[in-house]
Amino acid sequence: MALTSTMYAFEIALANVDRGVYESLEFRMAMHPSESPEYFVARLLAYCLEYTEGIAFSRGISDPDEPPLSVRDLTGSLKVWIELGAPDAARLHKASKAAPRVAVYTHRDPAQLWRQWEGEKIHRAEQIELYALDRELIDAVAEKLDRRMKLELSVTDGTIFVNVAGTTLSGTVEKLSVRGV
Repeated sequence: MALTSTMYAFEIALANVDRGVYESLEFRMAMHPSESPEYFVARLLAYCLEYTEGIAFSRGISDPDEPPLSVRDLTGSLKVWIELGAPDAARLHKASKAAPRVAVYTHRDPAQLWRQWEGEKIHRAEQIELYALDRELIDAVAEKLDRRMKLELSVTDGTIFVNVAGTTLSGTVEKLSVRGV
């Protein structure tokens, strides 16, 4: 019997000082049985860090040709392709041809990604934005995952503060260059 996705409901008070985004968000997110809690949290944080009108989650593994997160304008045109984890060079090449902006949020070792992409053909590689999420923050939030969660998430000077269940967790999000590609 196939396992089904687990639904999570989030209420998030978002204050992204770095981008000037202040919102109260309420949404549901599905965690696929093959998805690790760490990847799920990285996806949640990327959604909040990139939050803007038109942002949406993809249909997940049922549509592997779509980005995990995307931003579309009112006409449905793809504006931003957002990848997570450790996408391969071919996927980034495709993404960079499909969208004017590509961002990658990783909770993995960025040096390992650079080695993986080195020498590979990636369209507009120098324009791809790479963000390294603090692994300790990802792990700490993953430990507190609950089916219904209220969070306060603040971002200032590249530091993320997450208040969950009376505990404040913090970590960094660092913008890196896609070097050597």
